[in-house]
Amino acid sequence: MNDIVLAFFLAVIQGITEFLPISSSAHLLLPSLLLGTKDLGLEFDIAVHAGTLCAVIYFFWGDLKQYAVSVLNVSEKDNPNKKVAINLIIATIPIVLIGGFFNDLISQRLITKEIIACSNIIFASLLLGSFYFSKSTTKKHQNIFQLTMLMSFLIGGIQIFALIPGASRSGVVIMAGLFLGLNLRDASKFSFLLAIPTILGALVFLIGDSIASNLSLFRFELVLGFVISGLVAFFTIKYFLKFVEIVGLIPFFIYRMLLGVLLILL
Repeated sequence: MNDIVLAFFLAVIQGITEFLPISSSAHLLLPSLLLGTKDLGLEFDIAVHAGTLCAVIYFFWGDLKQYAVSVLNVSEKDNPNKKVAINLIIATIPIVLIGGFFNDLISQRLITKEIIACSNIIFASLLLGSFYFSKSTTKKHQNIFQLTMLMSFLIGGIQIFALIPGASRSGVVIMAGLFLGLNLRDASKFSFLLAIPTILGALVFLIGDSIASNLSLFRFELVLGFVISGLVAFFTIKYFLKFVEIVGLIPFFIYRMLLGVLLILL
């Protein structure tokens, strides 16, 4: 498989899996296991992460503008948009404080096919548990404007587990939101919004590494990866928010269990 075809293929995988609760790391491992494809390198990681970041910013641009205006307007103390913006900042704090150390530890010792497979199965089970817990509770589900600072910090703390390959960042955040009483749509939305500072932080580290390594970021396959991952991610976000309210999380659980078993068998 040449680099252009591989770049297109991997960009589609990244665009779909970055925001779905199905683990992007597990899927990006499959091409090398099944087809023996090579790693396109750090530059490609930067390109596809930048593409997915642009997609989620573009999709939520209207919300983000309201959040920014509310934060800058100090006279409005009870603006619900300001509350969401502050909660997103609070939820980002845990991964900023210890995420770098945790990520280095994991990348050095735990990136194996078996760990990714087992992590995928374990966190898929927890996600399903949170879904049934949310359905069974008699309390009224909360929306994104009802999140408290403590709840946001807890979600951010749980998000750290997403650094374990196979856990799925979006899946972990949705799981935390459901356990804390959010409805499924708003737990998903908070997960997508929280992806913005998280992916941005990852990009900063990746770009820093690329500068240190004198890597080139202007090749056709990188531009292709950026564009395709962004387009696919945009439509993934758009349709997931509609789809998940209709079918719930059971299909994602079944899929992840099958994927975990496949990775173990390969």
